[in-house]
Amino acid sequence: MALVEDQVGTREGLSLLIGGSPGFEVCGAYGSMEEAFPGIQSSPPDVLLADIGLPGMSGIEGVRRIHEQSPELPILMLTVHEDSDSIFDAVCAGACGYLLKETPPERLIESIRELHSGGAPMSPGIARKVVLMFQKTAPPKQEDLQLSTRQLEILRMLAEGHSYKTCADSLNVGLDTVRSHVRKIYERLHVHSRSEAVWKALQEGLLRRGKGSHS
Repeated sequence: MALVEDQVGTREGLSLLIGGSPGFEVCGAYGSMEEAFPGIQSSPPDVLLADIGLPGMSGIEGVRRIHEQSPELPILMLTVHEDSDSIFDAVCAGACGYLLKETPPERLIESIRELHSGGAPMSPGIARKVVLMFQKTAPPKQEDLQLSTRQLEILRMLAEGHSYKTCADSLNVGLDTVRSHVRKIYERLHVHSRSEAVWKALQEGLLRRGKGSHS
């Protein structure tokens, strides 16, 4: 497996813990996503462990790029960030699991095994936030869920990790046009952030091809 962690002491500690566990081998330990990209290409791991708060490119953006290149690579976030936006942005970028750095060593090793076996390990507090997100989301009226073809297109791109600028460039429209569509998406889905919009869309099946209207 490989890991991306900018704190030297933490990176070395994780390498010793994981590398010293039966059945594990650390093939790369990187201080940034920029360092990790070539290493992952030359020596592909079976599992990637990544932090969010990294120097240079963020862990979430790095995960999105790695997931695009290696969609089958299971990625586990290990971070201090436990806010809803970070959780959902990481999952939308391609992370399969999400643990806090306070996770006990034995649970971390168990989670890596779980991830490699097809599971989606989460710290209890993180799993609770996911459940609460479902519970607090009031079911909107069906007519309010109808998005235009362009709005659905932008929503899918946001779910894939695109920024407003890359959406605008890809669709050959202005940045203000994308912002206007996003405002309408928020209004129709009754949400206030990008991660909530993606989560609601996944909940309601709006990201399946063929959904939406042409209004």
